[in-house]
Amino acid sequence: MRSSAASSARARRACPASSITSSAPRSTRSSPISKPCPPAPRVERPGRNAMQNHYLRVVALAAVCLVSSGVTAPAADHLLSGTVASAAGEKLGGVTVSAKAHGSTITTSVYTDEQGGYYFPPLPAGTYTVWAQALAFELAKGEVDLTAARRADLTLKAMTDVERQVRQLPGEMLMAALPEDSAADARIKRVFRNACTGCHTPSYVLQFRFDEDGWSKIIDLMKVVPNTGVLPANPKPNAIIDFHQKELAAYLARARGPGESSLKITPRPRPSGEAARVVWTLYDVPMVPEAGIGTTYQTNDGTDWSLGTASKLGLITHDGGMDFDGNLWFTSNNPNRQVTVGRVDGKTGAVKFLKVNRNDGLAANAHGLVRDQQGMFWFDVNPGRRSLGRLDPKAEKIDVYMTPPNMSPLGGAVTVDVDGKGKVWASAPDGAVRFDPETERFTDFKSLSYKTARGTGMTYGAAGDRDGNGWWTQMAFDTVGKGDMASGKTIEVKLPAVQAELDRITPEARALYDKFEDLSFNSPFPWQQGPRRMGTDKNADVLWVGNSWGGSLTRIDTKTLETTIVPLPDPVAMQPYHLVVDKNHNVWGNLWTNDQILKYDPSSSRWTVFELPVRGTEIRHIALDERHGTTQVILPVYRTNQMGVMRLRSEADLAALKAQAAR
Repeated sequence: MRSSAASSARARRACPASSITSSAPRSTRSSPISKPCPPAPRVERPGRNAMQNHYLRVVALAAVCLVSSGVTAPAADHLLSGTVASAAGEKLGGVTVSAKAHGSTITTSVYTDEQGGYYFPPLPAGTYTVWAQALAFELAKGEVDLTAARRADLTLKAMTDVERQVRQLPGEMLMAALPEDSAADARIKRVFRNACTGCHTPSYVLQFRFDEDGWSKIIDLMKVVPNTGVLPANPKPNAIIDFHQKELAAYLARARGPGESSLKITPRPRPSGEAARVVWTLYDVPMVPEAGIGTTYQTNDGTDWSLGTASKLGLITHDGGMDFDGNLWFTSNNPNRQVTVGRVDGKTGAVKFLKVNRNDGLAANAHGLVRDQQGMFWFDVNPGRRSLGRLDPKAEKIDVYMTPPNMSPLGGAVTVDVDGKGKVWASAPDGAVRFDPETERFTDFKSLSYKTARGTGMTYGAAGDRDGNGWWTQMAFDTVGKGDMASGKTIEVKLPAVQAELDRITPEARALYDKFEDLSFNSPFPWQQGPRRMGTDKNADVLWVGNSWGGSLTRIDTKTLETTIVPLPDPVAMQPYHLVVDKNHNVWGNLWTNDQILKYDPSSSRWTVFELPVRGTEIRHIALDERHGTTQVILPVYRTNQMGVMRLRSEADLAALKAQAAR
């Protein structure tokens, strides 16, 4: 274990290699007054000292430049309610109802109760587009001026076009619909799920239809594209996909080919109870202009489910959180020239970009994000060597700290967390690093296995527990590492295999797997759990891990290392990505292929699943805000390029709105 301390000396010298600027994206939806941004603040580097310039501090006072929203919100004192019924007059419960003021970038969504009634929280005055939709129904839309009306009743008509019904489906329903009646189908279904959906939801690929030759051509490409999405000069085929290519192409052609489909679609219940009482607020975020898409916002923003799952071109929202003023912050992981982190004003929807310059002038990309107890955000940032960033949301000031040269940089699929003692933990390619904000000292812990004959165990998730220890996952190796601060050593927890998948392996496939040398978090064996991102209970000695391939959660006692696998309600179709734990020990996670998030109460083993109001979301991060006695769930809605907040409402909250609406 090595550590190094950043100097407390305050001497600075100019360093042109990195800088931060702030800018406001242009909007085609509104025309607010926009002021040019002042020149980028200078970047300063500490003089030679104990750290010997091993960290770079980037200081920026963000410019006052606006915005991409455009609607100034007046007093929010207008209620909107109504009912949703079928064409036959049946009142429909659990229907998604959304409202968006003309010219606004903010959409509010609620769900109908068992009597088909819906009740929005107070909304600003204005003219709204209101729409309702449910699976197997056409979208119903209306207009309402809240200064003159308070009610909008909507009628849903059955959707008769089967292909449009398929395009409505979230990823997990399409995955569940793939045939698995025979042992061969069940086996190849798991290969498809593990090897072909590591970077995108199954709904993106399964919304299309191809014959066997067409599917084979797609597999020709996908087996050589790495998880970066960038085709290398001399691509090496993924041996698992290559081995199963013919079987995969035939299987997909039976399900999504030109002939009769083998899909078996099972309807899922619409939201009810607690899941139907929530309120969603989605904020549109502009896409990267240089992507050349010709539009400021995502044209397929998930609003009309029948349009299917959108392309990822130009997207920027990866991880997110809420500051103490109710504004939302997000990281941008895709290459661009404008944004490293961004802010969405929680009241107006105005968007501001902050940029840390990369050494080639592009924006340094970022991935993980977490808020600490003082309201500061910590994130990884890559100005040339992947580093740790600290954002003061009030001052819009960013500091960047580099690990020393004798220590690994941040890396892998970086996740950032703050432990119970206020120390910051982040993923490194070969383990995890810990940063002490008071001493500016890094400490690193190495994975016990990293580069092996079987492949590379790159770090995925990272977390800190309440005692100040660190944890990280090696998704490719089904391993969870613990950085034990008391001993300074790494302790390894190995997760069990998914036995049902081991039992299905054919002798021919076993021979391939025994010789396989390219394990990664995009090339797994069918029986792997795939521990991805995770969260600790800061009020207990428990770590929860989302197993993306196993369709399960892992509970680890942080002191005894006792490990328990908790299967999800549908282990094949549901893929957890990131987990966080609230103050009542409930586990929250995003089901990234499902357009859903989940809550698990360990005391009662009760699952609650909450639906998003849009389709094709592919969420990769989840955060909570519990400061005001209510739970707010913050989500960067990745594919539709939005920031989302889900607020829980009690039965009493809803009853009060119903009483007001009845006056």
